[in-house]
Amino acid sequence: MKVLEIDKIFKKRYINGEKINVHGWVKSTRDGGKISFIALNDGSSILNLQIVAKIDSTQGYDEVIKQARTGSAILAIGKIKNSDKANGGIELVAEEIKLLKQADEDYPLQKKQHTLEFLRDIAHLRPRTTTIGAIMKVRSKLAYAIHKFYQENDFIWVSTPIITANDAEGAGEAFKIVQDKTNPFFDKTPSLTVSGQLNAEAYAQAFKKVYTFGPTFRAEKSHTNRHANEFWMVEPEIAFINLAQLQIIIEQFIKYITKYVKEECSDEIAFFSEAKPFIIKRIDDIINKPFEKVDYSKGIEILIDAIKKGQKFDDNDIYFGKDLSSEHERYLCEKVFNGPIFLQNYPLEIKAFYMKENDSSKSYTGKNIKNVSGKTVAANDLLVPGVGEIVGGSQREDDYDKLMKRVKELNMDIANIQWYLDLRKYGYHSSAGFGLGFERMLMYLLDIENIRDTIPFPRAGGNLKF
Repeated sequence: MKVLEIDKIFKKRYINGEKINVHGWVKSTRDGGKISFIALNDGSSILNLQIVAKIDSTQGYDEVIKQARTGSAILAIGKIKNSDKANGGIELVAEEIKLLKQADEDYPLQKKQHTLEFLRDIAHLRPRTTTIGAIMKVRSKLAYAIHKFYQENDFIWVSTPIITANDAEGAGEAFKIVQDKTNPFFDKTPSLTVSGQLNAEAYAQAFKKVYTFGPTFRAEKSHTNRHANEFWMVEPEIAFINLAQLQIIIEQFIKYITKYVKEECSDEIAFFSEAKPFIIKRIDDIINKPFEKVDYSKGIEILIDAIKKGQKFDDNDIYFGKDLSSEHERYLCEKVFNGPIFLQNYPLEIKAFYMKENDSSKSYTGKNIKNVSGKTVAANDLLVPGVGEIVGGSQREDDYDKLMKRVKELNMDIANIQWYLDLRKYGYHSSAGFGLGFERMLMYLLDIENIRDTIPFPRAGGNLKF
C-alpha cells in the first residue's frame, strides 16, 4: 500500500472508510486507556494528523501507545474518518501502528512551548517545531516564486561566483580566505562574495535581463536582529533601463512573490496570523497598494520635523547626507506613509561607487534644509514596516571617467575591478538593478523579529556550532 503524505490527505479530503498508510514523527500522545490519540506530523503540512488507536482493534497498540515518546518515528495503517474534532477535520482510525524508531528520553523538544532563543541553540532539531517548520515551508515557496517570476519574464539566471577578488560594496566588509603563504592557490587575495551584482552586470550586457540568487557574506560583527554573516540575495540586472523603469520592475516583483506565497502558504499564514492578525492586512496591502516614491531630501525634512514635534529616536542627529538607520527608515514607512515606500535620490557620498550620478547637483532648500548642495545618485531603497530596507537598487554609472574617479576617491584596488570598468568601453549604454535581501523579505511577510529564525543554520559573529 502506498504511503501518503499528510498534506495530500488533508487536501484531497479522502472518502470516509478509505484505507491509507502514513508514517511520520510523534508530536504528542494521549493515553486514554482503551482509546488513545497520537498527533502525527511528516513535515508535509503544518497540521498534525490525528491517529485514533483502540486497544481492542489496533495491532501494535501497547508497543506504540505505551512506549513511543515525542519525536519517535511510527507507521500507521488505517481508515480515514471525517471528524469535526480533529485538526484539519480528518483523522485516521488505525488498524495497525508500528514503532519504527524510538526517540531517546533526552529529546529536547517536548509539547511545552519553547522560546526561539532556545531553538537557535538546537538548530538541527528546530525544523520539527511548528513555528520553524512553517517558516521554512514559506521560505521554500518564496524561493520558487522568485525563480518563477524571472523565468516567466524571460530573465536568464546567472550563477555568479562565491569566491572572488572583488568587494562590490567598496566597504571592505568581505571575509578573506586564508591561503598558504609559500604556495598560494590564487594570484590575488580571495574572499567570499558580498554580492553577485558586478558579475551580473557583465551578463546583462549580453542577455539584457539577468538575475542571480544565491548566498552572500558580510564580515560585520553586528548583532542586530536584521543582520547575519551569511544570507541570500536576489539580484536582477537589466540593460537599457533607468531608475524609474527599475522601480516598476521591483514593485511588480514584490507583489508577484507575495501573491504567490499568499496562495500557496495559506495554512502557514493562518498560523502566524493567529498571534499577529495584522499579517493578513500587510500581505494584502503589498499586493494591492501602489508603493510611494519619496525623495531622500523629503525624508530628511520629515524626520527633522518629527523630532521638533517630540519624536524620540536613539539617534536624533538628522541632517542632509546622513546614512539613515533602521529606526528612521521604519518611522517613515510605518508612521508617515503606512506602507512600503521607495526612498530615492540619495547623496552620492553615502552610496556605493557604481551608482549613477544624477544629471546635475541640486541645491536643497526647505523648511528644515537650508541651501544644501551636493551630487546625488539615481538610487532607491525599498523600505517596509517592521524591517526597514529590504531592497537596494540603482541605475549604474555608465560613464567610464566618472566611475574611475569615484573608484580613486574611495581608494579601491583598481586592478581587481578593471574588468568591470572596461565594460563601459564596449557598448555599455545603460543598466540598472537591485538586490533583495531574501531573509528580510521573509521577515516582512510573516513578521519574524529575528533574521536568525529565517535561515536553516544561521551564521552570526561568535557562533559556528553547526
